Amino acid sequence: MRASPVKIVIADDHEVVRKGLVSLFAGSNIKIVGEAGSGDEAIKLTRKHKPDVLLLDIRLSGKDGLAALDRIRTDQPDVRVVMFSSFDNPTYVARAVSAGAHDYVLKGSSRAELIASINGAAAGTLPKRAGEMRRVATTMANRVSTPNPDIPLTPRETQVLRHIALGLSNKEIAQSLTISVETVKEHVQNILRKIAVGDRTQAAVWAVRRNLV
Repeated sequence: MRASPVKIVIADDHEVVRKGLVSLFAGSNIKIVGEAGSGDEAIKLTRKHKPDVLLLDIRLSGKDGLAALDRIRTDQPDVRVVMFSSFDNPTYVARAVSAGAHDYVLKGSSRAELIASINGAAAGTLPKRAGEMRRVATTMANRVSTPNPDIPLTPRETQVLRHIALGLSNKEIAQSLTISVETVKEHVQNILRKIAVGDRTQAAVWAVRRNLV
């Protein structure tokens, strides 16, 4: 943990969450310099205060957190962003990775985990916890380039991949496409093998980066 305070802006549309974070960070090296209740306000306060880190909720009124993330990374690339969400959704993680978020922390995380994530973002180090963002970011950074990275999928596999990227379970995909769960499982295994990723979240990143969703 660095000695100087880490300046952060927090963006969440629930006042009780924002006030809870103020209490949570009391006694730590984290200094809240702004509180936003919407995506547009998050952009405005980030521009005004130039924090080290923006703690940004996914679901916000007006411009949502992912849209705000995209704008902030474009306008203020030096500000690191930690997504803070109740939703452990592969699509959200995938979109956050693609848009340049430093980490993705669930609201059920401990105080120590959240503070560590914010400090890691401020320091520019890879997330230390064994979470979605570290695993996905590391895997994507280490992937070996091939002459044709856009390995073709069958039309049905592409449909299944889109459903995966939307966060649907095998049962939900089966119901949507009117096929059996076992058939969905076969398609998922074929997709992971063809695009050379290890799990559904990484597959969602692959799909988002190729504008399949």
